[in-house]
Amino acid sequence: MKSLIIDLLAVSAVAVTAGARAADWSDTAAGVRYGTSFHEPYDNNADGSAKDIAKTILSLTHASGFKYGTNFFNVDVLLSDGNDPGGGVPGNPGAQEVYLVYRNMIDFGKVGGTPVKGYGVNGLGLTWGIDLNTKNDAYASKKRMFVIGPTLMMDVPGFLNLSALLLDESNAPAGIPSRYHYKTHGALEADWHIPLGSLPLSFGGYAMYIGSKGLNEFGGPTAPETHIDMKLMWDVGASAGGAKGTFQLGLAYEYWRNKFGNPTTSAADAVANHTAGPGATASTPMIRAEYHF
Repeated sequence: MKSLIIDLLAVSAVAVTAGARAADWSDTAAGVRYGTSFHEPYDNNADGSAKDIAKTILSLTHASGFKYGTNFFNVDVLLSDGNDPGGGVPGNPGAQEVYLVYRNMIDFGKVGGTPVKGYGVNGLGLTWGIDLNTKNDAYASKKRMFVIGPTLMMDVPGFLNLSALLLDESNAPAGIPSRYHYKTHGALEADWHIPLGSLPLSFGGYAMYIGSKGLNEFGGPTAPETHIDMKLMWDVGASAGGAKGTFQLGLAYEYWRNKFGNPTTSAADAVANHTAGPGATASTPMIRAEYHF
């Protein structure tokens, strides 16, 4: 797992460097965030109540624009405490997860030479990309998901993009002899980053509603997901007289219901029927810091 994290971060660094060199504009950031009330499906207390997990999340993010559109890349390294133990074995050190996202958006207006604008819309594009993850807990996820769909770029300060996406997801967790493909399913996504007037503050994040992906690899049902991750960031560097947008500090919040499609159930049902329990939903405040370069 350690070598895999190192390999993924090395690939990430190469990809970010190459993207920055080829871009018309770019923004790259290293970040860290921390919260103490993360949850995981099936990771509940003996009475079935959700087990609070502390996580430190290290991130590398890159966004850039090129002649015909934009690129976005993010890799998170999620480090759990002992309430989410490696291998699912109590007493082990906390589990480690790597989650990588890549998105490319082709702007139809830039390709055709005629801007698509009007009625609050600032552009229309096609978004495609991939999600990859791996984690060394008992489930041992090896997610792979391909994403494609149209995106509306709204006419706001900063940006607000609204997408309708088709998701093709598969996984190969522990105990499954071959990669399992879920039913192709849809999602609605909003991504935004909006400065708050003349204040040294910005509000950013994403929100997704993901449809059910059919039966899981063990033959059980899946449920629609709601996943929101947002942040309010203070431009500390600019406030101290330094470069604008370099060092930012703020508060973040994540809400995730039916995480990875696992239906949220009651504590009693989790104990009686070994379902995902209340651990399939989390409401997590965090502190967050970012350095942009």
